[in-house]
Amino acid sequence: MLLGARRIPLALRPACLLLALLGVGCKGRHAGNGLIPITLQADWYPQPEIGGFYQAQLEGLYKAQGLDVTVAPGGPFIVGHQQVASGAAQFAMGTSDQVLVFASRGIPLVAVAATMQQDPQAIMVHEDAPVKTFADLEGHTIAVKPGSIWFQYLLSRYSLHNTREIPATYSVANFLSDPNYIQQAFVTSEPYFAEKGGARVRTLLVSSTGYQPYRVFFTSRSFLNEHPEIVQKFVDASLQGWRDYLKDPTRTDDEIARLNPAMSPEQMRFSVDTLRRQHFIDGPGTVDSHLGHFTVERWSAMYKQLVDLKVITQPLDPATTYTTRFAP
Repeated sequence: MLLGARRIPLALRPACLLLALLGVGCKGRHAGNGLIPITLQADWYPQPEIGGFYQAQLEGLYKAQGLDVTVAPGGPFIVGHQQVASGAAQFAMGTSDQVLVFASRGIPLVAVAATMQQDPQAIMVHEDAPVKTFADLEGHTIAVKPGSIWFQYLLSRYSLHNTREIPATYSVANFLSDPNYIQQAFVTSEPYFAEKGGARVRTLLVSSTGYQPYRVFFTSRSFLNEHPEIVQKFVDASLQGWRDYLKDPTRTDDEIARLNPAMSPEQMRFSVDTLRRQHFIDGPGTVDSHLGHFTVERWSAMYKQLVDLKVITQPLDPATTYTTRFAP
């Protein structure tokens, strides 16, 4: 997942995660409550950026639709598209550019709704750093998750021929110790930890460059074709969960803190306030940007950008990788 640096809770270390996930596919064996077992593979550990799904669980919105939903925690070692392709999960969280790339490689995924209208992915620098714009990254070293498509876009868009990439560490420790350090960040998270550590920061939001992937949840084309009514139920309950979470996240944040003790109330308030203030979830209120919504134009533009970057080399119709049927 591209969420940048996060504190990884001890209770959710990779070995435990893998053991937990091995049981995901067996859930239906002991579901004796008459509900349809569904697994959503999250893209990170429990946190406010996933809050709407936990809200739908706590409110009983999934159960009201006849679904027994498990939200499987993600992390840097979990790949959502593999979980969906293997049938270990029916849905997973990701980004629209990832869905397009996987589809071009023969993995038929379909995005069914947007969890975020804009991606909080950013570059974080110290406030006094000479980097004021993305073009100023030329000649600098940036800590980035290897293979990040948005970073490849920045290199191409701003002709950053002498910009060096090092692997992201999923921590702000290096940032705090080095006034010249530059790293990827989610504006809903890393700035909080950096400022708590005494640093003053600035962020450059990647979506401001014209590279604007949605953050989405997706399923496999086969599951969509075989169970469209389940997909509709899941989308309806999930989007209602997000509406309710943005209104009052108190109860859900308590649950997130229980599931992930590394999350503090102060950090969660920072994340939720940023999600609300910058309208990452519900969009700025324009006709073509609201909770869950997709537009043909943005998917087509993203596809063209990926082709231009040569990230996609096998042509496909981008309209086959998403649907507006369930969140019109």
